[in-house]
Amino acid sequence: MAHAHSHGSSAPPSPEVARAQRRALGWMLGFLIPIGLATIAALVLMWPHNMQAHVRADSATVMVEGVTLPGATVTMVNEISCDGMTGSVADETRPCAQLQVHLDEGPEAGQTKEVPLTAAHYSSGVEVGDQIKVYRTPSPQDGSVNYQFAEFQRSTPLIFFAAVFALLVVVVARWRGFASLLGLVFAGAVMWKFMFPALIVGHNPTLVGLTASSAIMFVVLYAAHGFSTRTTTALVGTLAGLLIAAGLGYWATKWAHLTGVSNEDDFLLASAAPDLNLQAMVMCGVVIAGLGVLNDVTITQASAVWEIADGQRGRGELFKGAMRIGRDHIASTVYTTAFATAGAILPTLLLLTMYQRPFGEVMTGEMFAGELVRTLVGSIGLVLSVPMTTAIAAAAVAAGGGAKGGSSAAPLRAKGNELREPSGPRQADLASQPSASNRRGRGAAAADHERYRRPGSTGSDEV
Repeated sequence: MAHAHSHGSSAPPSPEVARAQRRALGWMLGFLIPIGLATIAALVLMWPHNMQAHVRADSATVMVEGVTLPGATVTMVNEISCDGMTGSVADETRPCAQLQVHLDEGPEAGQTKEVPLTAAHYSSGVEVGDQIKVYRTPSPQDGSVNYQFAEFQRSTPLIFFAAVFALLVVVVARWRGFASLLGLVFAGAVMWKFMFPALIVGHNPTLVGLTASSAIMFVVLYAAHGFSTRTTTALVGTLAGLLIAAGLGYWATKWAHLTGVSNEDDFLLASAAPDLNLQAMVMCGVVIAGLGVLNDVTITQASAVWEIADGQRGRGELFKGAMRIGRDHIASTVYTTAFATAGAILPTLLLLTMYQRPFGEVMTGEMFAGELVRTLVGSIGLVLSVPMTTAIAAAAVAAGGGAKGGSSAAPLRAKGNELREPSGPRQADLASQPSASNRRGRGAAAADHERYRRPGSTGSDEV
């Protein structure tokens, strides 16, 4: 018995649709090419070649001269009282500990030393065999050496979870997941090699943030999602959202009189890197903070338009259908950004709750006002990017035939950059196979045909 074999077959779009799509793609390229060239030029002009020349020599490190951080292995754990121990509060319910450690590095490697452990570190769990870091502090008076606990060695759990994450991404998302991991590595390299040093050198933080974000998005989006009209649409929406966020960030920072100096780290940066503009750092933070969420929203909206498109839908109908998805995405993303900000400053929020300071006074302080500006301005760019991306995608997909109501030909469904026939057996194949299963298949195909033929059908509304 012959089987239907038309799955995946494609029909070329009508000349009118093809011309409309080429016009839409040309408009997008006309927007992206100048931005791409400007990004390359900015990378070349602002590339930091000698960052250390802009860092004060006496502030280049927070370590005291002569202090080192050798590795050690815990060989014994003795529970003791916290009375008199620096950094701990005497508490009968939370004891401290005295560790015996084997030095793995440094001049005294191979020797065993005693290291006190505070209640907070001891309560996190420490066992024989754990790898730790200790401060080795020589005394300038008599040359004696003092050892103090510094940190746990966390490389093993971090590597484990990173490996599990990478494996799951590749297994579930396959090639696209692997490409997204490569894009993530590229993004980290751009920030570490270009953005951070360029900020320290003293280049305009807003331009640095836009340049780095643009370079990252050009590579990451195309690497993860391929070279297609859909990806190009998402890239246009992402860059437009970033430009909006950057402009609003500049205005909001000036209007709210944000200085960029709110904690000890900011003062350390100001003293160590005199060319760094801390106020403009808030603007740069706005651009970077919205980068990942913008990417998520715009690629989702572009994909939504392509998935619900068919040859009978016009731009307006496609836009309305995709915006139903976009509104749900915006609603969930609002919570995402708000909770992410709250999680990042949770210890400070707990302290303020404990001291019972007025809520309005807390929120208008430098630290919280800066976080609020970053969150709110980034969210504004995010919300505006949804209708922009949806409108561009609808113009790229539905322009032409869909606006005129189509023809009597079988409807076409958009997949990626091409328009395909609806999946399912062809009517001719079904007619030549009058079995019960084929009759059921014919009914399903007709129902699918009717679903995509009528924009106002139930199937369309569900998307």
